[in-house]
Amino acid sequence: MSGPLRVLLTGGGTGGHVYPALAVAASAAETGTAEFRYVGTAGGMEADIVRAAGLPFTAVQAGAVRGRTPIGAAIGLARTVRGIAEARAVIRRFRPDVVLATGGFVCVPVVLAARLSAVPSVVYLPDLRPGWAVRLLARVAAAVAVSFEEVRPFVPGRRVVVTGYPVRPELLRWTRPRARRSLGFPEDEPVLLVMGGSRGARTINEAVTRGLERLLTAAWVIHATGTRDYPLVAAGLERLPDGLRARYRIYPYLDSELAPCLAAASLVAARAGASTLGELPAVGAPGLLVPYPHAGAHQWLNARFLAERGAARIVEDAAARHGALVEMALALLGNRAELAAMAEAARRLARPDAAARLFQLAAEVAQSSSHGV
Repeated sequence: MSGPLRVLLTGGGTGGHVYPALAVAASAAETGTAEFRYVGTAGGMEADIVRAAGLPFTAVQAGAVRGRTPIGAAIGLARTVRGIAEARAVIRRFRPDVVLATGGFVCVPVVLAARLSAVPSVVYLPDLRPGWAVRLLARVAAAVAVSFEEVRPFVPGRRVVVTGYPVRPELLRWTRPRARRSLGFPEDEPVLLVMGGSRGARTINEAVTRGLERLLTAAWVIHATGTRDYPLVAAGLERLPDGLRARYRIYPYLDSELAPCLAAASLVAARAGASTLGELPAVGAPGLLVPYPHAGAHQWLNARFLAERGAARIVEDAAARHGALVEMALALLGNRAELAAMAEAARRLARPDAAARLFQLAAEVAQSSSHGV
């Protein structure tokens, strides 16, 4: 293999599947040793995120099969078959040395196309348990990477490597004092960061809105509402007293602002998607997690993993709607010793070299394939 490593990235559906791939690309960009192209779905949230990160993006078709009606499964299967053909065309043009897949339905046609094209793949599992797509792809991938040692027994891959959860390099560059100065927050007061992902979390947004004045009395609040709920939440700003309004920062979505906001936070209230497993430990942020009740077992497993290690507390979705989220947030924000212990527990889970390790694994797989191993 001569020249820079050519890596075809794929993953989509949620930020927890997209950002690990972008973290690997950003980490490798610092060394100038690789060239990347990203394959996602045309209607997925990944398209805008990837293009904003400066990577070339190509869309292919993909569809869900499992858990659908017979007609829905047939439609999903047809889209996947078309996606395989489209992905093979991308592979012919880009000529990757390796495919790195980080989760979501789009990985199925891309990894299968790579197998048909004799290109090796590495599949990264961001969650604590593999879904059906990862279990399928693990059987054809050259290697499977996971975030924690505890995941290894649940992955059927021939080669399973613990890399940690890759986070974007900028998350590792912010200290709390620097982040708070950049945001205009005092260094010695509590800061609550509320996040609901790109589309938002209705339960969390409604709970925080109802208890906002109490929360603002106790802490500065950064609220990423998601694009769907932003107009409704922003409309309530005028009802806040002037003194409290100055303590409230509202965003539809955190992109470039995510790193300083996470670093500044004393406590993060959020769902329990895969990204919480990497981003909260990376900055040593305690979590107050509300697992999404319709996400299968994944978010509950993620939340429990952090909670059992002292890095998070859990509030059920139904309880959050009835005030438990605000009450627990206030209790934690008023207990600096507990927050400090949770932050230290989170930091113990961090793997700051995860992106570099995952890129190295992809490079090793590519090298082995080029030598016919």
